Amino acid sequence: MSESRVWRFHSDVDTDQIIASQYLLLPTIEEMKGHTFETLSADFAKEARPGDLVVADENFGCGSSREQAPSVLKALGIKAVIAKSFARIFYRNSINIGLPVVVCKDLYDHVEDGGKADLDLSAGTVTVDGQTFSCTKLPEYMQNILNAGGLIAFLNKED
Repeated sequence: MSESRVWRFHSDVDTDQIIASQYLLLPTIEEMKGHTFETLSADFAKEARPGDLVVADENFGCGSSREQAPSVLKALGIKAVIAKSFARIFYRNSINIGLPVVVCKDLYDHVEDGGKADLDLSAGTVTVDGQTFSCTKLPEYMQNILNAGGLIAFLNKED
């Protein structure tokens, strides 16, 4: 088992809270990622480590359709975003860029910010303090897109 640090966020986290619109003017995702969740957790971008998990309540990623929102999370090395529900466009954008997004209805109430959790994407489970929660297991075709690193990489491999 490989436990990951949890960053816990509330319901209705919108794409402007993930990466504020003024930072979209920066030329690269690498430059934008330092401002991730700036209004919700000022130190997130400095303290987040590859393999960390973002866990949220309902409707994560609502708001605009900006692809930069999941892109900055992926650039910071976030292993996956786990929430009770996602805005549809954020969910699809995440898969397209290769960031795992997992629906897990019961997890949120059992994790704390800074706590530890173990995500098993292939099994569709998250384990916290010895308690295992069932999550929506991604269909094989979506898992193949993630394994390739995103939709473009997946399509380029199909040649």
